[in-house]
Amino acid sequence: MNAPTPSLTSEMEAALAWWQLAGVDHDYHEDVTDWLAGTDAAVQPAPAPSQPDAPSQHSPAETTKVERTNLLGDNPPADLAAFRQFWLEVPGLDAIGPRGRIAPRGERGADLMVLVIDPEERDREHLLSGPQGQLLARILSAMGLSEEQVYLASALPRHTPMADTDAIAAAGLDAVVVHHITLAAPKRILALGSGILPLLGHTSTKAPSSLAQINQSLPDTPLMLTEGLDAMMTMPRLKARFWRNWMAWTAQS
Repeated sequence: MNAPTPSLTSEMEAALAWWQLAGVDHDYHEDVTDWLAGTDAAVQPAPAPSQPDAPSQHSPAETTKVERTNLLGDNPPADLAAFRQFWLEVPGLDAIGPRGRIAPRGERGADLMVLVIDPEERDREHLLSGPQGQLLARILSAMGLSEEQVYLASALPRHTPMADTDAIAAAGLDAVVVHHITLAAPKRILALGSGILPLLGHTSTKAPSSLAQINQSLPDTPLMLTEGLDAMMTMPRLKARFWRNWMAWTAQS
């Protein structure tokens, strides 16, 4: 027996419920609208939104040269359990030291790895335990992903406001992040934050579409770059743009 075809009304209601669950409850447009057309007032175009594929918050010319260190050492962590211990205990990963670092969470081979630049300011025991984590939870729910299907990690071990990601990556942390991704072996990667590319070991101004475009020794894992959760919370229109990009990306990869 064939299932009844859903009505147009029920399909529209389901679509609206899906977007509301994702936190997109308004309609946003990126095109400039001339609201003063026909008047003598001069209309200035709105500034272009920042693009998620910008290499970092700092250009190479602005970055102070730093000495590169082999932070992984001669015996890099061989599995995720060893990496978590390394992440929480090795002194040289940041200037403060091990105390107060936030561990990643999830299992190897997850359907999606979500990588943010740094933990939230009030994170203590769990990564993204504040407002950004709540937004991410709504996004993942709308994607149809459970917590068990997601590996959640940060590129920096602690909350680092205005992080100079170029300098931090050049000092050797990019190799740690790439090694972490290799151990996690996710099916897809969602990297959040306009300054995250250097921490992935990527120095080109062109955003990569997969890990293989960053490092040829890594698997060809689909990679999506987008604005950070903090930016989405500040500028709600970015949530709508994120969903358009996500649906286009998942349809292709």
